[in-house]
Amino acid sequence: MNNRLFLTFICGLAVCFACNTPAGVLRKTFLDENATQVLVAAHRAAHQIHPENSLPAIQHAIDLGVDIIELDVQVTKDGIPVLMHDRTIDRTTTGSGRVPEYTLQELRQLRLIHQGDTTDQLIPTFEEALRLSKKKVLIDVDLKTDQLAPILAVAKATGTERQLVFFDSDYEALHYIQAEDPGLLLMPRAYSYEMADSAITAFSPEIVHIDFSFYDRETVRLIRENRARIWINALGGIDRAIGTTGEQNALDSLLRFGANVVQTDNPRELIDLLRSRGLHP
Repeated sequence: MNNRLFLTFICGLAVCFACNTPAGVLRKTFLDENATQVLVAAHRAAHQIHPENSLPAIQHAIDLGVDIIELDVQVTKDGIPVLMHDRTIDRTTTGSGRVPEYTLQELRQLRLIHQGDTTDQLIPTFEEALRLSKKKVLIDVDLKTDQLAPILAVAKATGTERQLVFFDSDYEALHYIQAEDPGLLLMPRAYSYEMADSAITAFSPEIVHIDFSFYDRETVRLIRENRARIWINALGGIDRAIGTTGEQNALDSLLRFGANVVQTDNPRELIDLLRSRGLHP
């Protein structure tokens, strides 16, 4: 066997093995235009018990059987991607200011806050989060920075890039990512039917993030005819309805036009509700 054939054989084995991991199976379902399962995305990981965007919250989401974990990524002053949602660290840590004003070592002196209480948890690096979730789940990377090269470098270094879905309303950022690696999954944010149409034209994306204000037959037809999936949020009122007598009506509103992925702050409850209808494994 010559070197080229040998390398092709090895790469084929790697792809085969990757497909047999939980993340590989989820990716296949995610990309299946005819899949009937509804995938559940945990907003900022499972943050009901643990601090948002923390390693325990990620592990808890994995343990719950979540399909996708949404994580917010920023970059420190010394170029290290870390998890942080807000523009400042004031709400979620014992510090104040913005992530780009700190080195990683300085951020490591702080502790995460959960429901008003200081915990022993540190701000995780993106690398730590990816190593924890490797081969287990898909990751929705919510880009909170224009420093994209360090994020892509970490993804490649950890061998997790095929588990990631890059999300942004900044289409320049998504163009950069697509140019760096056309094989990466993109999820443009759309705020209208027209913006969804523009996103499809610009990226031919695998999925489009839309709002309830234009979650209708026309928008869904546009997205599906272009071989993409639909992401919708349960955040807010629908999440609050889960666990009440109104939860079936809330679920009906989520599924009415065929959403493929639902993002929630209550992943365990939503998974149970979907399973009651045979829509989640």
